[in-house]
Amino acid sequence: MLRQAFTDRMKQALKAGDARALSTTRLILAGLKDRDIAARGQGNPEGISETEIRRMLQAMIKQRRESIGLYEQGNRPDLAQQEREEIVVIESFLRRQLGLAEIEAVAVSIIAETGAAGIKDMSLVMAALRERYTGVVDFSQAGVIVKRLLS
Repeated sequence: MLRQAFTDRMKQALKAGDARALSTTRLILAGLKDRDIAARGQGNPEGISETEIRRMLQAMIKQRRESIGLYEQGNRPDLAQQEREEIVVIESFLRRQLGLAEIEAVAVSIIAETGAAGIKDMSLVMAALRERYTGVVDFSQAGVIVKRLLS
């Protein structure tokens, strides 16, 4: 599903003359190809799964957010804006991300469900979050929220 969406988006961007969407989609496809080759070397002829593709996209977004901070510190607003535009393109392939309040509500329910009592149970809660909400939760934000709730 996502693989086809990448190809379709690249064709749309090419027809529309959208250079940012085209270059970002090409970067995504290059990253996907690299990961597929690695997966084939490990005995997976199909390449990586949809879940792994979503993780790859989230990692690309995280990398760009870090770059934005560095570019802003280096007084390079043009490069920071380019990264923001790439994030918009990458996010268009992902499901809507949960907001902080939604993440907190989900974390509270999982804490109650698992019976987590303290910070030592954080890995249990995070594992349940990853199992159910991969692709819709920013786990760096979730980790901070879960830590605060369990403290």
